[in-house]
Amino acid sequence: MTSARTGRLIALWAMFLGVHALVAVLGWIYPSQPMGDVVLVYEPWSAAALGGGAIVGITEQWVYPQLALLPMLIAKLLSLPLVPMLGASGAYLIAWAVLVTALDAVAFGVLLGRTASRPHRIAGWTWSAALFLLGPIAMYRIDAVTVPLVVIGGLWLRKRPAVAAALLTIGAWIKIWPGALIVAAVLAGTMRMRMLLTAAAVTAGVVVLLFLLGADGELFGFLTEQTGRGLQIEAVAATPFLWLAMTGSARIEYSFDILTFQIAAAGADVVTALLTPLMIVAVLAIALIGSIKAMRGASFPRLFPPLALALVSALIVTNKVGSPQFQTWLIAPVLLWIVFDRTRARVPVVVVLLLCALTCLIYPLSYDALLRAELVPVLLLSARNILLIVLLAIGIRALVRVPVKP
Repeated sequence: MTSARTGRLIALWAMFLGVHALVAVLGWIYPSQPMGDVVLVYEPWSAAALGGGAIVGITEQWVYPQLALLPMLIAKLLSLPLVPMLGASGAYLIAWAVLVTALDAVAFGVLLGRTASRPHRIAGWTWSAALFLLGPIAMYRIDAVTVPLVVIGGLWLRKRPAVAAALLTIGAWIKIWPGALIVAAVLAGTMRMRMLLTAAAVTAGVVVLLFLLGADGELFGFLTEQTGRGLQIEAVAATPFLWLAMTGSARIEYSFDILTFQIAAAGADVVTALLTPLMIVAVLAIALIGSIKAMRGASFPRLFPPLALALVSALIVTNKVGSPQFQTWLIAPVLLWIVFDRTRARVPVVVVLLLCALTCLIYPLSYDALLRAELVPVLLLSARNILLIVLLAIGIRALVRVPVKP
């Protein structure tokens, strides 16, 4: 390796780790407590589980798939030596930031690989930029744990399909969205049966383990918990209601059951009820296009990236929840697009970076004003949500344009 390439790698690693340190610190500085979920929810959940109390997902229903508790428990164990100096909350926040940084560093090393070719280096710089622009929400949520799993899994799909499918399935048992990349990989890949069998085996293993731990009625509680949710204010479909809230024709209310702000307005329940069927239709339609392209001989590097991005974007656009951390879901697909097909990745990358920046301006920087339905944050959120629809359209357009064998 030449000295110039070594220097570029050192700069890449310095930027990547430096951005993580900066973003971790900003979580303590920015308004609206962007690391609130970690200290107010994850830490008590993990403390209760380790202390012999209720175990979320096992002894009581939970909003997340059960493996989401594992990184929370690891962070709790890592925090124990720091508790005498920083207290339980401060120690847990630092442990969580260290855990996420370590996982990201492993994935970053896999991304750069031995050669650190130009596409891989560009993907590395893009990841650092996305983290910086998105801010603390990129680290202080459970979604942050799934991003490195998806990056590694996506990179290994062609050479280690079974391991890749296992990683993506584990990611889906932490937060559901990595399942979209399993679908994309199975449709676009050539080793479909191996990936399907691996995903089924991992899922079966998780289910058996959960049964042995005592989860029966709570096994799929993360699905039933979602059915009762209202329309969250940041969801794409909530955008018109926010403008109504500015005139007093809609209200922003806090749900103590789901711990989030939701829309209360005439017609909001109808929109909420329509979103899940719309999501199913959108995902099936995108998957159908992908399967037709695959059957007609489309290559994996051209087909997988737009298919993955379109599926993930559809999950966000049609979701009744619009949490800011959902933007982390978009990072892995565009990184993989850069690696597999850099030329056609430019526009999606720019759009995702803009989405990260807009999301940070909304949460946490102007979130209090958004809760008061003030003009500037409503404009910012409207622009962000329109851009999400644009990204979905870009993904679908790219998918439709994927060449097939004559």
